[in-house]
Amino acid sequence: MSSQELYDEIPSLDLADFTSGDPERKARFVQTLGQAFNQIGFVAIRNHGLTDELTKKLYDSAQAFFSASDNVKQKYERPDLNGQRGYIGKGKETAKGFKVADLKEFYHIGQPEPVGDMPANVLPDEFPEFSEATLTAYRTLENAGKQLLRAIALYLELPENYFDDKVQNGDSILRALHYFPLDPETTPDGAVRAAAHGDINLITLLMGASADGLEVLRRDGKWIGITALPDQVVVNVGDMLDRLTNHKLKSTIHQVVNPPREKMNQSRYSIPFFMHPRADMDLTSLKSCIDAEHPKLYVDMTAGEFLNERLMELGLKKA
Repeated sequence: MSSQELYDEIPSLDLADFTSGDPERKARFVQTLGQAFNQIGFVAIRNHGLTDELTKKLYDSAQAFFSASDNVKQKYERPDLNGQRGYIGKGKETAKGFKVADLKEFYHIGQPEPVGDMPANVLPDEFPEFSEATLTAYRTLENAGKQLLRAIALYLELPENYFDDKVQNGDSILRALHYFPLDPETTPDGAVRAAAHGDINLITLLMGASADGLEVLRRDGKWIGITALPDQVVVNVGDMLDRLTNHKLKSTIHQVVNPPREKMNQSRYSIPFFMHPRADMDLTSLKSCIDAEHPKLYVDMTAGEFLNERLMELGLKKA
């Protein structure tokens, strides 16, 4: 594909090509992934390790948790953790640049075995299946994410294991999201399920079953709908990887549009995995991504400093 061509849909890739041990399949995977991340910032991946059984368990248990009364859910709210663990209630997060809060509630799971001063997970006692399924999915998606970062490192002509130690015990988050039913008559003007935004992290992995309603802003200004098969995971570049590569790999603006009016009264569940490095990772743009045609765009900062800045912008953290 030439550098000027526009994608009408996101490319579909098989992670087994990368892990196969076949140098040719591996090299082809690296180039296709890299080109897609350079152009549109999104791909769909299969053979990521999530089974149908685990995915079903995850969605069923998330639905059970979010169906609980507010009294039960609010037991697991931890405002002192700035929305990084446990339950985050309705109207708490507003996309950068927007006045109206997104129409959603969610639950955050972090590293299963926290190290140092990393907070432990806040898990709901009443829903052991939810705890078990989210922790298993966390480990599975973190593992797939590590493989994808190895492919990205090769595309950037870095050592294959460049990201390994940077994401070891990283600040990654699994987010179980509930977009609750909406009443078309009372939904605030301008409020959407998830307003147009870029992700903060290195890469995001989103189960195909969650991708309904997801749209990506192509660089010619056209929104294109993401269609992913149930057995695929949609992977996109986040702002940290964009900074590190001086916008060679593109963090693309995306949104979740409200359903048609007749479907607004239905719940929607979505479970993205946000792959973060540790806070001490240096996001200074790689010298190999800076030249006369691509002058340096970003000020130097660590992943922790950048995350802090963005949590304040989202309203999850107070100055």
